[in-house]
Amino acid sequence: MLLKKIKQKTLTVGIVGLGYVGFPLSLVFAESGIKVMGFDVDPEKIQAINKGESYIRHINHGRLEKTKPFFTATTDFEKISQCEAVIVCVPTPVNDYLEPDLSYIESTSRSIAPFLQPNTLVSLESTTWPGTTEEVMQPILEECSHLQVGKNLFLSFSPEREDPGNQNFGTKNIPKLVGGVDERSLELAVALYRLAIDNVVPVSSAKVAECAKIFENIFRSVNIALSNEMKIICDTMGMDVWEVINAAKTKPFGFMPFWPGPGLGGHCIPIDPFYLSWKAKEFGIHTRFIELAGEINRAMPKYVVDKVQDCLNTFGKPLKGSRILLLGLAYKKDIDDYRESPSFELIHLLEKKGAQVDFHDPMIPLIGKTRKFGDLEGRTSVPLSSDYDCFVLATAHSQFSPDEILSYKIPVVDSRNFLPRGDLVFAA
Repeated sequence: MLLKKIKQKTLTVGIVGLGYVGFPLSLVFAESGIKVMGFDVDPEKIQAINKGESYIRHINHGRLEKTKPFFTATTDFEKISQCEAVIVCVPTPVNDYLEPDLSYIESTSRSIAPFLQPNTLVSLESTTWPGTTEEVMQPILEECSHLQVGKNLFLSFSPEREDPGNQNFGTKNIPKLVGGVDERSLELAVALYRLAIDNVVPVSSAKVAECAKIFENIFRSVNIALSNEMKIICDTMGMDVWEVINAAKTKPFGFMPFWPGPGLGGHCIPIDPFYLSWKAKEFGIHTRFIELAGEINRAMPKYVVDKVQDCLNTFGKPLKGSRILLLGLAYKKDIDDYRESPSFELIHLLEKKGAQVDFHDPMIPLIGKTRKFGDLEGRTSVPLSSDYDCFVLATAHSQFSPDEILSYKIPVVDSRNFLPRGDLVFAA
């Protein structure tokens, strides 16, 4: 009956967690003519959706207006009982010791399980260590729902692949990996996602899908760490790492450019590799590449702060007491997402050394809640001005004008190779 409802597009899909993954996924299903019920614990998100307002900058209000007949949202988890398929898109952070925090997956599983009806499909999208779907989620769902996976409950894992701000790839046209805990679950999950996603790629198990997602992010983390280390080496040896990378990428095979920066940001790359590192310890494996890459990337904000200190010394000014304006709070250009942004660590390190730090980001007028930097909540973006001893360019938004930045005649520490090199521009 569930497969029939999927094929006839007569089911309701519940999507739990309406953030940067769940919100666009909800819209893609609704745009395909599927009835979607969104669930979130944040009442402000629910009110915005039901009023047709987007709270994510790169998702315009027009998409919500067009999907109104198909997309509603609620904080009432009892309405899970009205859904034939439930997709879970909740955060998977790490704690202060870089260990996985599965509390959101566990609490969400307990919240939805009592209301699951027989023959419902549940799909987890949160990035996590291989085995989580079967070892953590499945027991909770079975215990709290009194249903049995493979008999009258179906379970899959399909990792999110979002790249906010990417104009070429979005939720609909990014290939979608799907792994089931059994053959029937895989068949149903593939059929479900094919209603909304252009290219669905089945794999042999939920574990393989979980591991593939983590490997994608480890690949980026390791290569970015290599580029960051090359930046330090090139700087010490008197070379421009950006010129070196651009020269290397002229090779038409065997090389892929990765770019250095002030550190890693976003919810995935700074966090996800440690999920596999942690799980590997259970099997007696020491993941040296993963941990070394993390160590290098986490050290980059300190490298930038050292460059700020060198820059100020050039002009006979101490870091302590200097006024510094950070350009860009988002973790990447042209988005309003500041999750795990290295800019927060830059502010923290600079202020710890006695500097006075403001930030300017046209995409982010106000700092809200963050995982680690609660003391920065409530700070607001300030305009560019000449009232500073140094600018630090942390995010190269397209809205930033090199000419305008340089017009203030303020020394700039540029961590993104955004500005033309000159007497006032210091590479970091």
